[in-house]
Amino acid sequence: MCPICTVTVIAGLGISRLLGIDDLITSLWIGAFILSFSFVTIDWINKKWPKLKVGTWKLAIFILMYLLVLIPLKLNHSIGIALNKLWGIDKIILGTFIGSVIFLIGIWADKKARKANGGKQYFIYQKVAFPVLALIIASIFFFFITKH
Repeated sequence: MCPICTVTVIAGLGISRLLGIDDLITSLWIGAFILSFSFVTIDWINKKWPKLKVGTWKLAIFILMYLLVLIPLKLNHSIGIALNKLWGIDKIILGTFIGSVIFLIGIWADKKARKANGGKQYFIYQKVAFPVLALIIASIFFFFITKH
């Protein structure tokens, strides 16, 4: 994760707070962003240096990407706010985890839909639409859960 991306995530969190968007909802998108960026990074390394066999380092890359975002958020005191919890878990950590899972479910749904359609997509940008739609649905769900 580049430093600019991390700063952007922190700024995005701050802006969303100013707009009154709950940290859990913002963090859903942060989790999806981190996971997506991890996949892109792994693909880039595979293309740039195929001899590295990045497959053995995938887990380390995923963990590093999450740490490179979550540690600055902790140091910036965005994580660890006493009243910023849902189900006893910090909303940013919970949202990041749930957002990553939701993003994976969207990817899985796209693959299942393609398989059902003989390996072809049903519509243009389906690969993008499925994960984004899953995140939108999750955001709406958590909007009503966290609404005060």
